[in-house]
Amino acid sequence: MTEANTADELFAQLPSSTRRTLEQSGLGLSELRRIAAEAGGERRVRHIISEFSPSVDRWDLAGDGPVWRWIRLLLVAVAGVAVCLSSTYLIGPYALLVGVACAPVVGWAGYRACSSRAGTVAYCFVGVSYVVLIWVGCGQADQWYLHLRGQEAMVTYAKPERSESHGVSSPYCRVRLPDGSVRQVIGNDKWCTDGTMVGTRTRAVIDPAGHYRPFLGGRSELGFGFWDQLCLGAAAVLVLVPVTAAVLNGANESRSSRRGRAIGTAA
Repeated sequence: MTEANTADELFAQLPSSTRRTLEQSGLGLSELRRIAAEAGGERRVRHIISEFSPSVDRWDLAGDGPVWRWIRLLLVAVAGVAVCLSSTYLIGPYALLVGVACAPVVGWAGYRACSSRAGTVAYCFVGVSYVVLIWVGCGQADQWYLHLRGQEAMVTYAKPERSESHGVSSPYCRVRLPDGSVRQVIGNDKWCTDGTMVGTRTRAVIDPAGHYRPFLGGRSELGFGFWDQLCLGAAAVLVLVPVTAAVLNGANESRSSRRGRAIGTAA
């Protein structure tokens, strides 16, 4: 095997991120071939490649290798969703804007993680999951909170309000809480929208702190519906895809590093 072929083989065994690093450092394949053609060049090429090869023990977590990039995407995406959903406690449905504001950071982290066609597909799954969680999650966060922290109480139907949107007038059910405040409910029921039930008492799940709207019915009626299942599936994809990509990239880099050291030792 010629020195040029040795350089080609060693270079091909490197992860794509390491090859890019070598090329950016002016040590691409053509330069390695030139060095290998010199006297004692093969040993120099092996030394250069070993210096740039990822560490098996560290999995490049301290640098900017593919493993860390996927972990960073996971952390950024989870943080964005958590901040967005937590914001519903203070600003209600406007928390969606918080999720949108975090989206460019998630996009940047995903762009940095993609290094292949499979990586791009994986990032698309993460991106779609992020959008589902902030879009649907903002509408479901109040029910999740009430399911965990809400209290059942008797409320009184108040006069419904009507609101116009795009020329269409729709009634919105309201109830009077035990503290005397009047709040719009999470979802209308068939009795309150026509105003005939005004003054009638009914059961509801309320937020003692008053941040979330009350839910008409008992706690047991806050079931696990389609939108909740969709969010659970999106959360699983958001976490599992980056973790799987990080593990696969780490295993690939470990194999490449071991192979490169084995070839260097044999030489």
